[in-house]
Amino acid sequence: MRLPQDYKDLVATYGPGSFADYLHVYHPAGPTRWVDLTGPVPEAVRAQLRHDYDRGTHPVPYDPRFLFNMAGTDNGEDLFWITDPLDSPDSWGIAVNEARGPQWFLFDGTLTRFLADALGGRIDVPQFPANVLETASVFTPYPPGPEDLPVVEVRPPVDTDVIRRWARENGFEVPPRGRIPLVAREAWERAHPWPDPDGTAVRGPAGPPENPERAAPTRP
Repeated sequence: MRLPQDYKDLVATYGPGSFADYLHVYHPAGPTRWVDLTGPVPEAVRAQLRHDYDRGTHPVPYDPRFLFNMAGTDNGEDLFWITDPLDSPDSWGIAVNEARGPQWFLFDGTLTRFLADALGGRIDVPQFPANVLETASVFTPYPPGPEDLPVVEVRPPVDTDVIRRWARENGFEVPPRGRIPLVAREAWERAHPWPDPDGTAVRGPAGPPENPERAAPTRP
């Protein structure tokens, strides 16, 4: 896949590191697999988006085959190139998803322009905290040398019908379709801790296959 020229110039100028002590642009020479553009994260995120897109569990503004994850934040937001058309990388726009919600932000411009406008206060990205502008001019290089971080064990996907049924049985009001209220989901998670200490956690008969690669990366 050809990459946008502005991205190549950006990573050649700055190298691997974080902007505003918050936003991590993935680099082909990233020191860990979680910030390596050629590592497992982009495809793992795309697989999760494909699951959400096909099942309608969360809104996805584009077919996931056109979304390539090339950055992330300390809060868990993912940034994507909208790779349509694939053969015109310098025209790709940017999409930002919400870490713990359905909201997306779309930007018609390059990654470099997005960074300049978002960190310069010229556009408001709802997913970013207001205080990100306090350190907007800071770029922090990653420590040199290859290293890898431990994989964080996370809960595998669970059939939402299982959560809905449990929530109703425990007095929560949940709609038959669409997003499960956060208070109900968090209550279910407290009642079904992960890792499951005795191996009895309910995943439901129609739950999607486990995808351990979807573990949320710990940023360097």
